[in-house]
Amino acid sequence: MKKNILIAFLLLLGQIAFANYTLTENQKLFATCKIWGFLKYYHPKVASGSFNWDEQLFKILPKVEEAKTDIEFSKVMEKWIVSLGKVEAYKAEIPNEQIDYFDKNFDLSWIQNTIFFSKELSQKLRFIEQNKIKGKQYYIEPGISFTNEVEYEEFNDKNKNFRLLLLFRFWNYVEYFFPYKYQMDQNWDLSLTEFLPRTVNPISETDYYLSLKELSAKLNDTHASFGANKLFDYFGRNFVPFKVKFIDNKAVVVGFENQSLSEINDIKVGDVITKVEGKSIEDLLEENCKYIEGSNYAAILNNISWTIFNGKTNTVEIEFERNGKRDVKRINRYSYQDLKINYEDYSEKYKLLEEKIGYVNMAVLTTEDVSGMMEKFKNTKAIIFDIRNYPQGTNFAIAEYLNPEPKDFVKSIDADLTSPGRFIWRRNEEPCGKINPDYYKGNVILLVNEKSISHSEFTAMTLKVAPKTTIIGSQTAGSDGANYRFQIMKGIWSSFTTYGVFYPNKKETQRIGIVPDIEVKQTILGIQQGKDEILERAIIFANTSK
Repeated sequence: MKKNILIAFLLLLGQIAFANYTLTENQKLFATCKIWGFLKYYHPKVASGSFNWDEQLFKILPKVEEAKTDIEFSKVMEKWIVSLGKVEAYKAEIPNEQIDYFDKNFDLSWIQNTIFFSKELSQKLRFIEQNKIKGKQYYIEPGISFTNEVEYEEFNDKNKNFRLLLLFRFWNYVEYFFPYKYQMDQNWDLSLTEFLPRTVNPISETDYYLSLKELSAKLNDTHASFGANKLFDYFGRNFVPFKVKFIDNKAVVVGFENQSLSEINDIKVGDVITKVEGKSIEDLLEENCKYIEGSNYAAILNNISWTIFNGKTNTVEIEFERNGKRDVKRINRYSYQDLKINYEDYSEKYKLLEEKIGYVNMAVLTTEDVSGMMEKFKNTKAIIFDIRNYPQGTNFAIAEYLNPEPKDFVKSIDADLTSPGRFIWRRNEEPCGKINPDYYKGNVILLVNEKSISHSEFTAMTLKVAPKTTIIGSQTAGSDGANYRFQIMKGIWSSFTTYGVFYPNKKETQRIGIVPDIEVKQTILGIQQGKDEILERAIIFANTSK
C-alpha cells in the first residue's frame, strides 16, 4: 500500500514538474547538448551520416533560444526529431554468446527527465534508444577514432555557435567513449553545467581558452590534454633551462633541459626555489592545479612546472635556497628553439650494480636486448627493473624468463559501439610468460614513480605477476590504456584514455596507479646529496629481502 502511494506521489510530482516551467539558457543548452550527442550516436539516420550534424545544431540553436518554457523546448526537440525521418522499430537480436558488460558509465535515464522533457519527447528518445543504429557508425570507428567530422578552415572563437559546437563535440566524446568517466571527481553533467556559461558569454578570450583547459583537467586522467596556441599567450612561450620536482611545496632542481644554459644562470641540482616573481611556490601550485590534467596529485605535480616557470618575458625573478642560505636573483628564460634541450644519454641499457645484483634501464632496453640481458643476470640474486621512464615494449619478452608458466595480469574494457556509453570486458586477454622450468629464481624488483605512465604501468603489471616480485617507489601516474590524441576543431587538440585497464580481478588501476610494496619518495636532502633513494632502497632489499 505504501509503495503504491509513493509511486502515485512521484507520478504527480513528475506532472507538476513539467508544467510550463521557465527554463534558463543554461538548462536549455545543457539538454540540447545531451540530445544532440545522443542522436549523433544512436539515431539510425544521424549515426549513419545522413545529415550534416553540425549544420543541424546551428539550425536548432536559434529555436532553442526562442523557447522559454519546458513545453516550448520539448516541442522544438520533438519537431526536430520528427524532421530527421522515421525510425523503424525492430526486435533486437539476442547475441549467441553471453557478453560481460561494464556499465559503470552507462546511464541514459536522463531521457526520462520530467523537468526538461515532455512525455512525448521522452517517448521519442526512448524509442530511438530501443531502435538504435544497427550498422556501421559514421562518426566513430572501433579502437576509438573520431571520424567524418566537418573540418573548418579555422576555429572562429568569436562565434558563439562555433564555441558551442566545440564544447558539444568534446563533451559527448567523453560522455560516450571515456572508460573512466565514473571515476571523475566531478560528475560530467555538472561539468557541462559549470562550463556552459563560460562558453556562451566568456569574460575574455583568455578566460575562454582557460575554461577549456580546466574542463580537460576535470577528466582526472593523466592521458588527457587540451592544446591551443592561444594558451601560450597566457602562460608564455619562454622556458627555464632546468627541471624541477615539487616536494613539500617547494620546487627542487633535479636536472637540466640544457646544462650549459643552467650553468650560465648559476642553477645547480639541489637548489630549492621557494618563490617565482614574488609568489610562493605553494600559492602558485594552488593557483595552477586547475589547469593540469592528472589522474592523481603526484601526476599533477609532475606536469605542472610549465605553468609556474614559463613566461612572456626573457627573465624571471626567483627566490631560492642553497647551502642553508636564501637569495633572490633574475635568471634567463629561452624560446623552445633557443633552449636546445640536451637529452639524457642512455647508452648503458643494463649493468651489474654489485656482483649479484643486475640493473635494467627500461627506457632503452629493446626486445633484441632481452636474451643477452637475462643471460648476463641468470645467476644473480636480484634484477632491478627501472620503470621510472617509458619502456620500449619489452614486457612480454622479459616475462617469458621470469615465470614458470603463463600468467594472467590484465583485464581490459573496450567501447561497445552498438550501445555508445557502454563498455565490454575483453573476452580473451593475452597472458604473459610461458612454460619455463628454468625461469629466473631471484628477486625481481620494479622501480616506479610519478613518471611511470601508461605503458610503464602496463609493463609493471606484466612483470608484477612473476614470483618474488617487489615494487619499490612512489605513486605512478594512474593512467593506463590507449592514449588517443585528436583534433576537436582546427587548431584545438585534445586527448584522453580510450580503453580501460584493470587487474585480472577487475580492480582499478586508473587514478590509483601501481601501488608500491615498499613506498619510497625522493627527499630534498637526498637530491642535494646526489642520491637515488628509490634505487638505494632496492639494493638494500636485493641484499636482505627486507
